[in-house]
Amino acid sequence: MSLPPDRLNRFARHIVLPEVGGAGQVALARAHVALVGCGGIGSPALQYLAAAGIGRLTLIDSDAVEESNLQRQTIFTPADLGRAKAEAAAQWVRRFDAGLDVRPVVGRIGADNAAQALEGAHVVLDGCDNFATRLAVSDACVSLGIPLTSAAIGRFQGQVANFAGHLDGESCYRCFVGDAFDAEDCDTCAADGVLGAMAGMIGCFGAMQAIRVLLCGHAAFGDPQWGRLHLFDGLTPGLRTLRIARDPACRGCARRRP
Repeated sequence: MSLPPDRLNRFARHIVLPEVGGAGQVALARAHVALVGCGGIGSPALQYLAAAGIGRLTLIDSDAVEESNLQRQTIFTPADLGRAKAEAAAQWVRRFDAGLDVRPVVGRIGADNAAQALEGAHVVLDGCDNFATRLAVSDACVSLGIPLTSAAIGRFQGQVANFAGHLDGESCYRCFVGDAFDAEDCDTCAADGVLGAMAGMIGCFGAMQAIRVLLCGHAAFGDPQWGRLHLFDGLTPGLRTLRIARDPACRGCARRRP
């Protein structure tokens, strides 16, 4: 596969990077990313996944656009109020780059449908707002053999990590948080607040980490950094990185390992 002249010009600033190059850009054009959540994290992540030329995007969200979303969910406008976020986000992608294949999925992911929703993706970027969905997504990724980029925020704190629980020796998201969470355990932006720019920062970093996964084996930037949890403090500001070890007893991924 080669890029036509108009695409070469559009992605010229990627192609001149030795760490990405033409081969890397072609890999991005062939890639399929499933984005879980088109909100505070998903909105800026989508902007930079689309801008990177990710060839196929599946956008999954069950919510509708509300006025309070506009403070941080930068792909939406007042004209989108009341619309399904997945459909409004897909429309944004089509306006931004008609060369991308985008499919909206309006609905909530759970243990019963996660595998069907995510099948065929090369990486899943999860920016949803509850543990029940996050765990269902993680388990499905392990089962399907799909890498997972997980991104989350709360007030002025954020975290991003790439997981590959389907690979021997690597941890999954469930290894990190365990089993004791359900849909009611997450704090909410409505109750605690969140700085809009913080959501943008974590969403963009999540997109960059997903791009690392997609470029693995194609370009020098393709270091997935499996199991490294990057913790951001927006108040100080500061960044530290922790290694999430695999849990030999993890019910999400232990059975998948030799």
